[in-house]
Amino acid sequence: MDFVWSCATAAYQIEGGWREDGKGLSIWDKFAHTALKIANYDNGDIACDSYHKIDEDVAILKQLKVTHYRFSISWSRILPDGTINHINDAGLNYYHRLVDALLAANIQPHITLYHWDLPQALQNVGGWENDTIVDRFKDYADVIFSRLGHKVKLWVTINEPYNVAMVGSVTLFQGESFRPGTLPYIVGHNLIKAHAEAWHIYNDKYRAEQKGMVSITINSDWSEPRNPHKQEDIDASRRLLQFYIGWFANPIYNGDYNEVMKTVVRERSIAAGLPKSRLPEFTPEEIKRIKGTYDYFGFNHYTTVLAFPVEYGNLQGAGTIVDRTWLDSGSGWLKVTPFGFRRILNFIKEEYGNPPIIITENGVSERGPKDLNDEHRSYFYEKYINQLLKAYLLDGVDIRGFTAWSLMDNLEWATGFSEKFGLFYVNHSDPDLPRVAKASVSAYSTIIKTHLIDALVGQHL
Repeated sequence: MDFVWSCATAAYQIEGGWREDGKGLSIWDKFAHTALKIANYDNGDIACDSYHKIDEDVAILKQLKVTHYRFSISWSRILPDGTINHINDAGLNYYHRLVDALLAANIQPHITLYHWDLPQALQNVGGWENDTIVDRFKDYADVIFSRLGHKVKLWVTINEPYNVAMVGSVTLFQGESFRPGTLPYIVGHNLIKAHAEAWHIYNDKYRAEQKGMVSITINSDWSEPRNPHKQEDIDASRRLLQFYIGWFANPIYNGDYNEVMKTVVRERSIAAGLPKSRLPEFTPEEIKRIKGTYDYFGFNHYTTVLAFPVEYGNLQGAGTIVDRTWLDSGSGWLKVTPFGFRRILNFIKEEYGNPPIIITENGVSERGPKDLNDEHRSYFYEKYINQLLKAYLLDGVDIRGFTAWSLMDNLEWATGFSEKFGLFYVNHSDPDLPRVAKASVSAYSTIIKTHLIDALVGQHL
């Protein structure tokens, strides 16, 4: 496989068409129509209207000179109630047309099956907390592989399971069962099992004929000790990484949850008077079935934090701060920290057996009025991709691709349209929602043209 140069979007953030052609409701359709949930009362009813703008989207991808386009499928557009009781061919047709238009432009699709927009019908019966969702997700994956797989070589099962478990289950969609210390681990457990079943469906039924690659996309910040000379800060930063990237990567790449997580959650559970750990256990059969369910390491990365120990009674936790000298972005959580990118790529190499890595998201945001001269984004990509190349050329990290987030300004979840990650600006005051190139489009397309050659000959360090 040639090096992947890509950019990414997600269905709810760009598609619109929220009730069109038989689409069922997703949890984000419901959430966005609940008062005071999303900034400025924004919602994804229309978003960037990509459901009606395949030609426009492919045209801007061609302008970028990318080799691939990572996008997600709306589960409820294909299976309106989340189950295979009814397959909505009209919804599938949109993705057929999008994939065909991409291939005609010599751009390969990189499809994510689940990027957070769970069918509301499944949420009504417990969502990711209900372990029957493992079979529902397997059925959904089976449908998509069977209908689109002959045209698609790269797949992501689930995008950022950490955020589904932590942000989704605790903050946004908690419903009646708000259990912040317990629910994320149940949700995470089912996400891992669902991913593994989807991988096995592909491996058993489709791989021989379709010859594609399937994996999960895991997100993580890099964690640096607040004081690199203090052992307790070093220990805190390591614990944080095991609870962040390690939560999902360890079962899939090494087998079972990591020992740090198992020990810490067990000790805290017992200290709270519980009879057993809040972290569920995999059976030996499940450990074996989950381990190795990857064809590459899908990785989303944006920023770095500084870790320090926090006492919970006589138990150790970890807190984080940032360095005030780090450059800001339009997102409070995102500081510009290119050095951490190389370090976490090396961590993946050492911790998980140097798997082939595709960066499935990396990018930076801005706020405020329209400004097409986004120098901060061009700077961000230049510095982060430089660290990526150092990891690849100097450190021997097996990097196979890089994906910019995002193709265009879109609905940035609960912050609405106010945080803009796009290479292209979308003018929401014009009913045609035209996509307008920012300066970073030229910067990124130049990187694609030049760095690929430089990376191959080892010149651009």
